[in-house]
Amino acid sequence: MKHEKTLVNKIKHLLNLANIPEFLHHYGPKKYKFYLHALALLIRQECKLSFRRCSKILRSLGFIVPSYSALAKMLKRIPLIIWEIMLKMSNNVQSKLIAIDSTGITRPLPSMHYLHRIDKPYPIEVPFKLSMIADLQSKKIITLRFRSKPRHDMKDVFYLLKKVKNVEMLIADKGYDSESIHEYAFWNKFITIIPKKANARKGFFRKKMQKHFSYQIYHRRSIIESMFFMIKRKYGEISSLKFKNQRADIYCRAIAHNITLMNLDFFN
Repeated sequence: MKHEKTLVNKIKHLLNLANIPEFLHHYGPKKYKFYLHALALLIRQECKLSFRRCSKILRSLGFIVPSYSALAKMLKRIPLIIWEIMLKMSNNVQSKLIAIDSTGITRPLPSMHYLHRIDKPYPIEVPFKLSMIADLQSKKIITLRFRSKPRHDMKDVFYLLKKVKNVEMLIADKGYDSESIHEYAFWNKFITIIPKKANARKGFFRKKMQKHFSYQIYHRRSIIESMFFMIKRKYGEISSLKFKNQRADIYCRAIAHNITLMNLDFFN
């Protein structure tokens, strides 16, 4: 069909928008194009499959995909800049109302045999830290920051805000109530909808932003909380062991989430 809407078409169009070459390597046998790797890696996250099962199922369905070992190597080799470009291109329509928040994501705990071997009576869970900015109108992920250890919410605020353009309003909880954020918003010409902390000092920029505060708008922050809940329920914990692979898994989940929300008319 001329206007057939498939996941393959979405991934191809996404890679074309990002200006990513057909092959990431210059040498060696150019047998599998990059979109075949991207298709398999995104479906692996969408269906919560291992590399081996993902390759086997896709091949049984008639797709030409690399072997499971090649997929595992490709996940590790894809640079961060490509993940960021693909995430940016997957959010094709960005509104002017955004929200920022962070959450913890569980990681696989060691086995009881290993804990017994190192004389640990119980496992100590250290969750990953995921901070992200979401578009409240399209419910897509605009940008994110992934850390292997817990950090304060303020650590990644300016890193994320610098990657967002054409913002008119930012919604966040009390953890982000800081004079520096209000000052950054003032000079970049957007409004912050952040409730004031009980022990917060009266700052010049905080006072200016409090004039625009509205609980009706602030309650729209529940959308990003629902997005966190949905991503955790849908994808579960991260199964990769190395941090680079764990970060790639998070980006795969965010891109897969955005692709499923893409408007089909965008591909006509």
